Amino acid sequence: MARERQRRAAWKRHVTPARLGIYGFLIMAAVFFLLPLYVMIVTSLKPMSEIRLGDIFALPQTPSVEAWAIAWSSACTGLNCEGISVGFWNSMRIVVPSTVLSIFVGAVNGYALSFWRVKWAGALFGVLMLGTFVPYQVVIFPLVKALAALGLFGSLAGIVLIHTIFGMPVMTLLFRNYYASVPEELFKAARIDGGGFWRIFLQLMLPMSLPIIVVAVILQVTGIWNDFILGLVFAGRENLPMTVQLNNIINSTQGERAYNVNMAATILTSMVPLVIYLVSGRWFVRGIAAGAVKG
Repeated sequence: MARERQRRAAWKRHVTPARLGIYGFLIMAAVFFLLPLYVMIVTSLKPMSEIRLGDIFALPQTPSVEAWAIAWSSACTGLNCEGISVGFWNSMRIVVPSTVLSIFVGAVNGYALSFWRVKWAGALFGVLMLGTFVPYQVVIFPLVKALAALGLFGSLAGIVLIHTIFGMPVMTLLFRNYYASVPEELFKAARIDGGGFWRIFLQLMLPMSLPIIVVAVILQVTGIWNDFILGLVFAGRENLPMTVQLNNIINSTQGERAYNVNMAATILTSMVPLVIYLVSGRWFVRGIAAGAVKG
């Protein structure tokens, strides 16, 4: 009996109106954000005969992955009917080198600005930060002219260079703030041991940077993969990323619009960032807590 009274008292302490309100708000927010994903998934699994009924929330009566196969391998993106798989491999060829280069350059910049205090370091950092707030649309035309003069416009090297340049300010900010939280005594001890710029960076700082590298990879892969305008302008016809191919699939449909194929293609396009967030979300939080917002 006494144990029962204790259990009721504990339940009353935990179930308060404020806590019920918080849980209610969180459940409503989760439903609000997950409802579009639910509609996309069930629509992609329905045949067109069920979609025409107009009940977008109903579960598929005869679920099928045929729309997914069509979206991946045979959906038309303009005159070509090779599916969205072409865009997937183009995005992979753009994302991998762009992510590696932007992170490496940002790490070197952050390391130099934090420890070596190069001349005009403050002014240089301020200029780099201005680049964070410059909209793409403002600099597209000058960049088109510059890349055309270099012979890189409409090429894989050109779009990789563009993403590396646009990613450098944010990457520099992340690594500069992270290295600002590293004890300076470590750097001074390495200098006393005879370490130079690159040796200290490669053998001391870079191995200590794993948490912030994970954060940088998540940010860069997600941003570059979801990019549309830069890929459309600078990648060239042979290197169009997955987002541009998705737009072509949806807008080049003739006759009856295949909503199930469109939904499947949309989910396939967003699959890579979604998987990265689900797999590495824990490390993302650790990286942020390890110093991404310090400095």
